[in-house]
Amino acid sequence: MALAKAPGLRISRRTGRRTCRRTGLRIGEQHGHPREWIWGYLMVLPLVAGIGVFYLWPIVQSCYYSFTSWGVFGGQQWVGFANYRAFLSDPQLPKAAWNTVLYSLLMLLSIPFSIVCAALLNQVRGRSVALYRTLFFLPVVSMPAAVAMVWRWLYNGDYGLINYLLSLVGIHGPHWVFDPRFTVYAMAVVGIWASLGYNMIIFAAGLKGIPRHYYEAAELDGAGRIRQFFSITLPLLSPSIFFVSVLTVIGGLQMFDTVLMMLGKANPALADSKTIAYLFYEDVFLDNQQGMGCAIAVVLMAVLLVLTAVQFRLQKKWVHYE
Repeated sequence: MALAKAPGLRISRRTGRRTCRRTGLRIGEQHGHPREWIWGYLMVLPLVAGIGVFYLWPIVQSCYYSFTSWGVFGGQQWVGFANYRAFLSDPQLPKAAWNTVLYSLLMLLSIPFSIVCAALLNQVRGRSVALYRTLFFLPVVSMPAAVAMVWRWLYNGDYGLINYLLSLVGIHGPHWVFDPRFTVYAMAVVGIWASLGYNMIIFAAGLKGIPRHYYEAAELDGAGRIRQFFSITLPLLSPSIFFVSVLTVIGGLQMFDTVLMMLGKANPALADSKTIAYLFYEDVFLDNQQGMGCAIAVVLMAVLLVLTAVQFRLQKKWVHYE
């Protein structure tokens, strides 16, 4: 079969390889000056070094220390899987695991709220857009401890603002953060409120990337706003939804600061409101069991990796990138 000779190409009679006349490079081969790839490696070296020193090496250390027992003044002793067996047989684990899973599932409710708020915010025009974005994003940049203390005052059963508003309509509000029936739900409301601004920024950027002519074509076909939202907005916003859902699940499974600051150590509802991350805090900082804490961290990391892998596997069925 004769080879078609394209303009600008020269075919060698000996080797049959095609060479570009303008650049002198053989087709299919990549050439570069050694300085180019050396400078490329030097540019990414700080990032790779930072990831290795501050992320990968601590993970390796935690995996090793999870098989050891620490003394009060340091020193490690190899104990094998004793820490893992002690953690999995901990009577607090079932309740803590359930609270962690329930909190993570409740946190997923922030996604539809954020989508609706982002869609409404995109309808606002003028200088007020920057004001609304700032107000919604303020909880993201606020200190978690300060946020928890403010909400703890709002949830107060005696003089809190929420119970006061409920009393105006004849409802006697409970002690939200002292009753184990409501603590996880109360903390989930705080988490949803705190993550609303960040999620809105992601969804607002996703909405800006949807071409306008899709909506114009749908209007010509007689589709209303609701039909456009479910047939155009949601499918084309699915990559942003997937990204936010992964971050939400990861953040929900690591929930700790809200439990510590809102409930407090003397709270009678704390025993029924602990999370896995709070068990890690107790073992490491209160009971001085660093080996046990490392075992909890490794188990939690493994659960996060599995759930993230499942999410990436399932996203092929509902995420549309085109």
